[in-house]
Amino acid sequence: MQQTNEKILINFSNKGTQGPEKRTLLPMKLRIIQSLCSPITWLLLGIFLFVSPLGATQADLLEEEILTAIEKKYTNNGFQADFSQISTLAALEITETASGKAWFNHPGKMKWLYLSPQRHEIVTNGQILWIYRPDQDQVMKGDAKKIFKAGAGGAVLSNIGLMRENFTIELKEKNDTHLFFLLTAKQENPDMVSLLIQVSRTTHEIGQVTTRNIYGDTTEFKFTNIQFKKMDPSIFEFKIPDGSSIIEMD
Repeated sequence: MQQTNEKILINFSNKGTQGPEKRTLLPMKLRIIQSLCSPITWLLLGIFLFVSPLGATQADLLEEEILTAIEKKYTNNGFQADFSQISTLAALEITETASGKAWFNHPGKMKWLYLSPQRHEIVTNGQILWIYRPDQDQVMKGDAKKIFKAGAGGAVLSNIGLMRENFTIELKEKNDTHLFFLLTAKQENPDMVSLLIQVSRTTHEIGQVTTRNIYGDTTEFKFTNIQFKKMDPSIFEFKIPDGSSIIEMD
């Protein structure tokens, strides 16, 4: 390629020194050089070179604006919603669905009331976790901070500060109504590799959360009828029914 370019350059130079063409080609080369050196040319070149970085900066500003709005909306605020859930075990190609109601309060308080396919409850006051299965007269009890510390089980909705603390955040997709952020865990955790959240451009509400573990299993939560309001602290406490067997979770 270099030899070809040299031949073109030599041919151009030789033509410029032969016969009457010499007087016309030299001014033409001079005009080209002057054009390349003109301020307008460099201004246009500068605009061309900086178009892409400007676009990236605008995307960064949009991402930061939305994330700040999410934090403002969810920090120190409680909310309740209806939810539907789709869980997929990748290795076994098994998909299960469920639905119910959920309550959240900052920081770290949650209650998931599953109504379908079987009624059960998952409750935490931020310190203790209870999982109650009435059909089995069984309560599983454990340390909520250990279990939910990485943002698993939708815990990021009850403590929105976990987003920046535990995840790197990337604006993955956007349309006229929603933005989709990919949250990748900063520390290796087999139970929580990433979260994909869907955020409304107008209300800044998180309408969908999809979790993924190291095995490729996913759980998708969709939230509807979202209502932000003051929460009664008793919602996030649980009294173990008489006669229930208790299993301590490690």
